[in-house]
Amino acid sequence: MAHYDSPSGQWLFGVPPGTRTKEGWENLFYFGFAGSLVLASVAYAYKPDSSIQTWALEEARRRLESEGIIPDSTKPIKITEALNTVSNK
Repeated sequence: MAHYDSPSGQWLFGVPPGTRTKEGWENLFYFGFAGSLVLASVAYAYKPDSSIQTWALEEARRRLESEGIIPDSTKPIKITEALNTVSNK
């Protein structure tokens, strides 16, 4: 049977609660870590979409436009032309 070693009144690292003072590097670490986390989050949110699905969609749209199956999305068309195109199909 293991013997329980009760606390003998010593504090963690020998420092009683409330008497600890911050060291010089602590604030720099906290603000640097939080700042880099915010910066990484913003960079991740605004990264370009380079997924294979997006590429395939754009490639399919480009090929269909070049074959004339769908109208070119870069050229403006009149609403009546678009309605005529839809109604004729």
